[in-house]
Amino acid sequence: MSNCLENMNFNIKIQRLCLKCHHMTKLRFSTAKLPKHDLAKIRNIGISAHIDAGKTTTTERMLYYSGLIDHMGEVHHGNTVTDFMDQERERGITITSAAVSFFWKNHQFNLIDTPGHIDFTMEVEQTLNVLDGVVVILDGSAGVEAQTLTVWRQADRYNIPRIVYVNKMDRTDSNIHMCCESIEKKLDVSSILLQLPVVENNRLVGIIDVLSQELISYGSTTNKNISRTQLSKKEHPELFDKAQKARIKVIEQLSDFDDELANKVISLESFDSISTIEVVKALRNVTQERRAVPVLLGSSYKNLGVQTLMDSIILYLPSPESTTKVFSHFEDHFCGRAFKVKHDKQRGPLVFVRMYNGLIKKGQKVHSVQRGESEQVSRLYVAYADDYREVDQVENGNIAVLGGLKKTICGDLLTTSQSAYEKAKKNFLKKTSSQDSLEPQFGISARVPEPVFFCSIEPPSMATQNALDQALAELQREDPSLRVTYNSETAQTVLGGMGELHLEIIRERILREYKIDADLGPLQISYREEPLERLTEELRTDVKIGSIRNSVFVKLSIIPEEGVGGVSLKFDKSPESASNLSGLSRRNLTAIKQGIAVGLGQGPKISSPVINTTVMLHWFEVGRGTSDTIIVSTVTQLIQNLLKESGTCILEPVMLLEIVTPPEHLSAVMSDLSRRRSAINNVDMRGNSKVVSATTPLSELMGYSTDLRTITSGTAVFTTEFLQYQRMSPSDEENAIKSVRGF
Repeated sequence: MSNCLENMNFNIKIQRLCLKCHHMTKLRFSTAKLPKHDLAKIRNIGISAHIDAGKTTTTERMLYYSGLIDHMGEVHHGNTVTDFMDQERERGITITSAAVSFFWKNHQFNLIDTPGHIDFTMEVEQTLNVLDGVVVILDGSAGVEAQTLTVWRQADRYNIPRIVYVNKMDRTDSNIHMCCESIEKKLDVSSILLQLPVVENNRLVGIIDVLSQELISYGSTTNKNISRTQLSKKEHPELFDKAQKARIKVIEQLSDFDDELANKVISLESFDSISTIEVVKALRNVTQERRAVPVLLGSSYKNLGVQTLMDSIILYLPSPESTTKVFSHFEDHFCGRAFKVKHDKQRGPLVFVRMYNGLIKKGQKVHSVQRGESEQVSRLYVAYADDYREVDQVENGNIAVLGGLKKTICGDLLTTSQSAYEKAKKNFLKKTSSQDSLEPQFGISARVPEPVFFCSIEPPSMATQNALDQALAELQREDPSLRVTYNSETAQTVLGGMGELHLEIIRERILREYKIDADLGPLQISYREEPLERLTEELRTDVKIGSIRNSVFVKLSIIPEEGVGGVSLKFDKSPESASNLSGLSRRNLTAIKQGIAVGLGQGPKISSPVINTTVMLHWFEVGRGTSDTIIVSTVTQLIQNLLKESGTCILEPVMLLEIVTPPEHLSAVMSDLSRRRSAINNVDMRGNSKVVSATTPLSELMGYSTDLRTITSGTAVFTTEFLQYQRMSPSDEENAIKSVRGF
């Protein structure tokens, strides 16, 4: 797309930094002054995909072609820049998100490589919350896979523009048109194909740029230059015809979404007269408004297509200038969001912050709106994977790493002071004439998924208990999807996580990073309970503590509501009850909610949390001077009484299961699934493989990876994703009770 880039006045300027090799890839920072800060030339992007689609390999190529590193690492060699943890290098997977900044054609990329495994989906949630654009990578032979759907839905929640990069197009079974069909069918979005593969002797040798009608050829790894040849009817008859038809199709598709381009086509009565500049402009608008998604292709491992992917990021994905306008209400004050916490042995806790407004300086104080507390930034860094360069200040649009913050957690909105936040709220209401508060725009934290597995954890000796508690506190601050609770009945510390691999990695990190050889108990399924019938009861507490009489009267109902998923509190709106509840103070309401949470925290059958429940408050009376503790305990006792009378049923987690297997093993896989209480949703073909989609109870998938490997001779792979909690049959419920209680 050289014609387009030339007209857009993109001055090529590569910031060259060097690689320092000492058994593993490390970065050495340039002392050269960075280009002048320009919001329009910053791209905060993430890379998301199904596991093993090529996220880390693509990131490594970007760093190499930008000049940040001089040697490309490989995932299978364990020497990539962004996979720097020991577990990542050993397993060949990404576990934690890694941020790295580099320059490409006078633009600054702040790029975050995210995990693809479902067990680490919280890492994706945390980073998507602060990104301006996302590159979704597909495997050219597989199209949209199970985890692709998950990351796509996550990006939908944050309204993030995306482009799709179809990787591994060098494989003989790759099919770009199949990938586009799967995008439209499974992701329910129009795909606009901007490139075509050029294959000779079953080998990907180049790429056709549909918009500029050029054949792009890529140099060797030592020669980073790419060559562009204008296609012509005489010299490239077959490729020319393909490119012409593909360009017309792109303009037709864009005309359905962009009125300005459609009017241009009508007035000129020709597709050929539409300039590349006009198409690029329309495509940028359509992409950023999320009406359709551009599709590019390449083979990152074979060093094909990465440079044009970076060009497309500049062209189509937004800059901070267009995504953070609402934060301008903070005027000159700093504003940013914490999205990642990491504990470094030398530097202590490091908080990664996306800058939304103003600038932050070393030594200044920052205020957490959610926590209502201020802390001082002792040091300020810019991240390059696991290396950090200390700086004096970081400006708007960038990603800053703050040292010295001990209380800030993921999702916190940070600004200079509470008064700065209050002033921003006033500016927002005054300039927008809206009655809405700023909280929906500024106060949304990343969604924390519920854990589906749990197990006990024990220190090797009582002497290491405090060290283990400290390690778990730090790991929980880094990873909000890790739940650490204390079971008073068994006197055990309990870990809750997203999967077997998640908890295994946590144990390994405790051993390697904190030198504690902790013991994990057997994995248990995280069940839930649900009340069976609607009941109403009242309870009066009248107790004298010292000279103060504490009296509470509460009347509540519990109402089963299948499919709600959680717990809600409603108020009786009958005239008599409404008049009583109108005088309910905020303090008393907080105590009531706390009592409900405690009461529903343990069901009567297996002490699991109770969900799918609505609690209705009918009446509340409280004596003067009554403590909040008495209110909480009264409500808790009443809820527990209601649950015992109503009775509960056990709900088990059910997973979406996708298995990719050679056709000859399909019958064995289907037969095995039938023994696991699975419901088969669909069986499709994907290239030469069969894809089985099913819903299966999590309890039936314990150790499934070993079983599947056995029945398919190691040729099948599977992925899982939590779907919902559902009721169990009486016999299955009895087995669940035995597994939890042990008898």
